[in-house]
Amino acid sequence: MLRPAGLWRLCRRPWAARVPAENLGRREVTSGVSPRGSTSPRTLNIFDRDLKRKQKNWAARQPEPTKFDYLKEEVGSRIADRVYDIPRNFPLALDLGCGRGYIAQYLNKETIGKFFQADIAENALKNSSETEIPTVSVLADEEFLPFKENTFDLVVSSLSLHWVNDLPRALEQIHYILKPDGVFIGAMFGGDTLYELRCSLQLAETEREGGFSPHISPFTAVNDLGHLLGRAGFNTLTVDTDEIQVNYPGMFELMEDLQEMYRNEDGSVPATYQIYYMIGWKYHESQARPAERGSATVSFGELGKINNLMPPGKKSQ
Repeated sequence: MLRPAGLWRLCRRPWAARVPAENLGRREVTSGVSPRGSTSPRTLNIFDRDLKRKQKNWAARQPEPTKFDYLKEEVGSRIADRVYDIPRNFPLALDLGCGRGYIAQYLNKETIGKFFQADIAENALKNSSETEIPTVSVLADEEFLPFKENTFDLVVSSLSLHWVNDLPRALEQIHYILKPDGVFIGAMFGGDTLYELRCSLQLAETEREGGFSPHISPFTAVNDLGHLLGRAGFNTLTVDTDEIQVNYPGMFELMEDLQEMYRNEDGSVPATYQIYYMIGWKYHESQARPAERGSATVSFGELGKINNLMPPGKKSQ
């Protein structure tokens, strides 16, 4: 359970990449952003990418940009944990939609050789968090990646794919730029995100207006993610869900009636964020493959007799 920074302290493990300034990795800057107004021609453009760029740039210019980053940092740390779960090093990695570097700050140079950090907002790149990993900042749109085929050993993305208009195409591009046996680890908001607020707004609007309108952007269903990853060419897929609850001290007085519907015992207002985590690998002949259909020598119906098939000394007690 998380609480907003400045109101409660968020306890977590120390940053793996917090190092003295003189030891910071070399940072290079390049640009590969798509032309303003560019859109994918084959999809309905729900999100205004130019407006999204302005929003992220505005947020990065605020006096205390880290004050509201507690959720992004928490998800970034959980993606980093998934990177550490893979027993290998990644010479070249990409953080797609990196923001202020919410993943890189939890990784170290023993795991990542060089880190490309790509985002549509130049102010976010200029104010990225410190890391010991050598980095290259790339101004680029998640929908139009400026990288060559078979470039990266690892691609990570934390929450930014929620606002792309053509998610299938974005996943195809990620697969394209991965090297064979490369891995993609991503996180997106799930369909139950902010359900407390959504229910409150729907009940209030229905009572007053006789109907309700959507007040948040649409979400991807968890059962669609596996299909989309497979369609993009990934294999050995893993999709899991997690929930992070943030307790806010209150809401505006104008929303006091909504607050009463879902108030906690301590007077705070809960907001749940459902997170989908996905892992997909690009095919390589060295990867393990499932056995051919019909090659099994024991059926599931015979599993109860497994003790009879084992030597006497190895039978379970």
